[in-house]
Amino acid sequence: MSKKYERLAQDIVQQLGGKENIANAYHCQTRLRFKLVDESKVNKVNLEELDGVTKYINNAGVHQVVIGTHVKDVFEEIEKNIDITSSNNSSSEKKGPVSTVIDFVAGTFQPVIPALSGAGMVKAVLALLVVFNVVTTDSQTYYLLNLFADGVFFFLPMILAFTVAQKLRSNPILAVSVAAMMLHPNWGTLVTSGDPVNFFGFIPFTLASYTGTVIPILIVIFMQSYVEKFLGRVIPKSVELVFVPMLTFLIMGTLAFSILGPIGSILGGYLTTFFMYLSVNASWVPAVLIGGLLPIMVMFGLHNGVAPLGVMQMAELGYDSIFGPGALVSNIAQATASAVVAFRTKNKKMKQVAISGSITAYMGITEPTLYGVNLPKKYPLIASMIGGASGGLYAGLTNTHRFATGSSGLPAVLLYIGDDTMKFFWNIIIALIISAVVSAILTYILSFKFEKDEEVEEIPEIKPVILEDTRLESPIPGTIIPLSEVKDEAFASEALGKGFAVEPSEGEVFAPFDGKVAAVFPTKHAIGLVSDTGVEILIHVGLNTVELNGQYFEALIEAGQEVTKGQLLLTFDMKKIQEAGYSTQVPVVVTNTMQYSTVETITQGNLSATEDVLAIKV
Repeated sequence: MSKKYERLAQDIVQQLGGKENIANAYHCQTRLRFKLVDESKVNKVNLEELDGVTKYINNAGVHQVVIGTHVKDVFEEIEKNIDITSSNNSSSEKKGPVSTVIDFVAGTFQPVIPALSGAGMVKAVLALLVVFNVVTTDSQTYYLLNLFADGVFFFLPMILAFTVAQKLRSNPILAVSVAAMMLHPNWGTLVTSGDPVNFFGFIPFTLASYTGTVIPILIVIFMQSYVEKFLGRVIPKSVELVFVPMLTFLIMGTLAFSILGPIGSILGGYLTTFFMYLSVNASWVPAVLIGGLLPIMVMFGLHNGVAPLGVMQMAELGYDSIFGPGALVSNIAQATASAVVAFRTKNKKMKQVAISGSITAYMGITEPTLYGVNLPKKYPLIASMIGGASGGLYAGLTNTHRFATGSSGLPAVLLYIGDDTMKFFWNIIIALIISAVVSAILTYILSFKFEKDEEVEEIPEIKPVILEDTRLESPIPGTIIPLSEVKDEAFASEALGKGFAVEPSEGEVFAPFDGKVAAVFPTKHAIGLVSDTGVEILIHVGLNTVELNGQYFEALIEAGQEVTKGQLLLTFDMKKIQEAGYSTQVPVVVTNTMQYSTVETITQGNLSATEDVLAIKV
């Protein structure tokens, strides 16, 4: 299964600075997410060059590697290459207030999304069963299916208590226990009776129900994290197992019912008033903003701070018009724009990316098409944002809303069936058609301007190369040493091919034959060459010098360029590379060694750049 991603996982960890630099790792639907000890060790260029990596993003201290829908398989291999428990989890990175809020909200709500999505789809199925008269609203089946879906929302404060505690690094079990107090049936009985409640006769407990709420539990567990830490400092270790939980329950139970819970309930009431105001006076605003700007929000991670508003509205009013409709029309707009690009582009690789990306985007996962097609080409992104805003405008003006949370792809249209009406279902369908049509037309029109200059990928005529016996000069002056003496196992073991190494006396690399440049690494520390007689060599300047990210190197050629024997290819500053702590040994390897009967070093010791070093026989 995930075994085929083993090499990709190893390369990702390496380009992130090694396993010692990874403090935490997890993943969402399409991205690997990392917390790092030292972000300066990330090699962004090499990371994005990896086959299988769509994009690298550093947002709010979370280093995101966009993979695609198979991210879970890649993560399984990542876990084998890191040791989070031994890593330094305390990053010294300082975040601004906005980044801190987004990071807290995202870390709290993202783990809950699968449960909310599952419950939402059960609600959608139940609505369909009712619409087609498979079950009736007074049947036990209806009662039980509703129970399956509502369980998540009823006990949402307990679920959030767990995730908040994890985010704040307090005890999640104690947090859930405090939330359980607030949802206890006995408290519900007291609230229903309406009689004043006074703790010890003088501490008033406000009569408020916390079932299905969001804000009260966020405030309570936020405060509890500080109470726990304080108690952990002042209570002796020998008795903290008993007294910390006991005092936490007594303190937080009192605060939750007397001060913090009521404050959260009041804030929740204000939020409900705000949502109601929007739905009556400006219902189009959220759908237009989300529909038009969601791709930008995703790029900067702002959607993680906005999406929970839909969850809060769902908890307060039973529906979501803040985030759901805008997100759905935006995703369909992006998918359609990508599909048009697939139809119009002449670039075979882009066509393949656009087709697969549009399919996943129609299912609600837009990162592959956003970072692989729409953002690089720009014009599909602009078209999809206008299309998303157009669909959002219709959805907003018709006050379209969903009755459960879930993914934002085509299957999510079922979430708009509710309140014993199909009105919202048909309205979201119309909004999606508007979004798709506008996006398609604009993308198609713009493609005539932006795709017309795109070069058709031509397959060059392949001329057969007849391998010949060859003698290879050293590409660099210095002292010739065997590969076995190179301080790098990959070269010393000849795993990359036979050859030799040079202890350079000068910082210049010359072409050892007439041929072509096969590759110039982005960090300029390595060059691949192919001779006119078929010899393929890799010249690797220094060991682990990829970490310098091109510093102290200057490449004078580029991939695909024809070169002649003796032509200067690359210069490098030996002294500064050594001062930076890197070896300047230069392995020179024949990468197609298997095509020859012998590859033999015929010279060792000091020599100039024009002496033969290797004898290569067919």
